[in-house]
Amino acid sequence: MAESENGIMAESENAFAASAFRFPFQSQPASSTSSAFRFTALRSEQTMVAQEFTVDLNKPLVFQVGHLGEAYQDWVHRPIVSKERPRFFKSDFWEFCTRTAWWVVPVIWLPVVCWFISMSMNMGHTLGQISFMVIFGIYIWTLIEYIVHRFLFHIETSSYWGNTMHYLIHGCHHKHPMDSLRLVFPPTATAVLIVPIWNLVKLFFPTSMAPALFGGGLLGYVMYDVTHYYLHHGQPTGEMPKHLKKYHMNHHFRIMNKGFGVTSSLWDRAFGTLPASKVAEKTR
Repeated sequence: MAESENGIMAESENAFAASAFRFPFQSQPASSTSSAFRFTALRSEQTMVAQEFTVDLNKPLVFQVGHLGEAYQDWVHRPIVSKERPRFFKSDFWEFCTRTAWWVVPVIWLPVVCWFISMSMNMGHTLGQISFMVIFGIYIWTLIEYIVHRFLFHIETSSYWGNTMHYLIHGCHHKHPMDSLRLVFPPTATAVLIVPIWNLVKLFFPTSMAPALFGGGLLGYVMYDVTHYYLHHGQPTGEMPKHLKKYHMNHHFRIMNKGFGVTSSLWDRAFGTLPASKVAEKTR
């Protein structure tokens, strides 16, 4: 609890709270007992404010959620199922940067995928070899998808900036799962991340293989983002898409600490995070 209080006092944007924290040390000299009493009372008041903090959904959200402290985890996993999207920032520029239409992802990244794959083809690899490398790249992506979703997107935070960053990265999606413009990853952020990943691929694989493997991984990412959007906003008719939609909605609305795979349940099965069915739960 003490750590939470210190985080609120240090990181809050509320100038009044900051000045109140300094007040006991800037007032007229008093006895140590009186100063200690005032300091304890102030800390108790700030704790109460933190515990009772209410997010105003009619105001920009990003710099509010940090004030929830330990209550953030409970708040963010109580979804608001509405297509009405909240405002994140007061600034129109930063607000624009948080919104991305789903079709932007394939339009931007599929040509890049083709370019990387063509690099390996121009180095003499056969179509069969290229196909194998691309498929292997997609396979590696599914593992990355699982690891990032489980260990980064679902990290538990309680500090002001921890909550704020988590909300921006993934918490907003769980709070507002039907916000269609904050579902896929913004291309600018993707571009920043793929540069070091490309350098790692070049480091560990032969020069002629690296482009096709990387292209396959990038294709896996495009498939993930488009699939993710479809699972939230599409109306699947086939058995496999229906199963994937049910599986992902289960992660959002029933068991949020399991079912981290989006395009596949493969790694959930491998690492023991496959959610139990409703029938299995009832028989326990």
